[in-house]
Amino acid sequence: MDTTTDCTPEVLRTRMVDQIVGARATSAPVEAALRAVPRHAFVPEATLDQAYDVDLAVITKRSSDGTPLSCASVPSLVATMLDQLQVASGDRILEIGAGTGYNAALLAHLTGPTGQVTTVDIDPDVTAGARRTLDATGHRDVHVITRDGALGDPERAPYDRIIVTVGAWDIPTAWTDQLAPGGRLVVPLRWRGQTRSVAFTHDDGRLVSDSVELCGFVPMIGQDGERSGPIDADGQVMLYWDADQPIDPAVLQGVLDQPQHSVWSGVTVVANEPFDGIWLRLTSVEPGTCRITATPAAIESGRCDPAIPSRSPALVEDASLAYLTLRRHTDDGDERRWELGAAGHGPTGPELADRLCDQIRAWAHDRTAQPLITAYSAGDSDDQLPSTNTITKPCVRLTVVY
Repeated sequence: MDTTTDCTPEVLRTRMVDQIVGARATSAPVEAALRAVPRHAFVPEATLDQAYDVDLAVITKRSSDGTPLSCASVPSLVATMLDQLQVASGDRILEIGAGTGYNAALLAHLTGPTGQVTTVDIDPDVTAGARRTLDATGHRDVHVITRDGALGDPERAPYDRIIVTVGAWDIPTAWTDQLAPGGRLVVPLRWRGQTRSVAFTHDDGRLVSDSVELCGFVPMIGQDGERSGPIDADGQVMLYWDADQPIDPAVLQGVLDQPQHSVWSGVTVVANEPFDGIWLRLTSVEPGTCRITATPAAIESGRCDPAIPSRSPALVEDASLAYLTLRRHTDDGDERRWELGAAGHGPTGPELADRLCDQIRAWAHDRTAQPLITAYSAGDSDDQLPSTNTITKPCVRLTVVY
């Protein structure tokens, strides 16, 4: 390990936790765990400064093409998800995704000597590394198991808490079955091209949310529910959508060459102000919500100009498309402002742009509002679900309601 730094691990760890606590509300038990567990011991490939960088994920394994396969998550996100989990002393906990073992060590600190922590990962290299580091740091009581995380660990079920530290596109039935009534599941769940850390409570066979936070994670192996394809001849503009959506990129070929209809919402944001809540709102009412990306060449040519080129929400309906965009507005004193709007293409592009702007305005009315997300079993009949937009996955059906 490169230890090039002017500070000791203890000083750097204190600084990291102080930054996390200063930026967001963190529970006292989670703060104590972050101060107690030496993160640098779990990421020996990183420098001390990297190990205690509050906003740095440390990649610990890559595929042959460089794609990240495992990592130590950003410390600030680790704190957020542990707060969502609401661990109590003595809890039985299942973690899906062993990573470096750092999160399991934090969980062991939170549960105390009367608790039980099990961490599961499909990759034997990952579990072997986690086992070694957990042993070396005094966490020998943590159970480390190599198996498909979708299966959970029925041998030690039921669990009071389940936390998933890989990106999940679905919620396997085993997780719900192994979660005690009233227990909590925290999962980085992906739908309609965006990922949220959702804290669910197990309520009469259903999972009901009470906390939703923006996040990003290495995807879980074996859950291939997202589709993608270009909508231009050069492959410079891509769409990403879910398997349950009737989106066909072939039908959309050339849509961006059709006249653009721009609609402006009158809603403005300042630099670095998050507006991801618009995307979340769209998933609650618009079945055609998906993700659009555009290369620098596509933007420079004027073909496509999404608000965030690498990840912006879009609406698709048959051969028509609208996507979130923005334009420079005015300077408000020392603050630069941008107005949010939508660009529509195709026969119903103008209507889609209007509908997207409706959701921009709804978001602006209460920018911190969180939806109620409910995960029903895929086997539940339609009359058991509210009459709202339903997101269908193999194991669960989601509703997102504001």
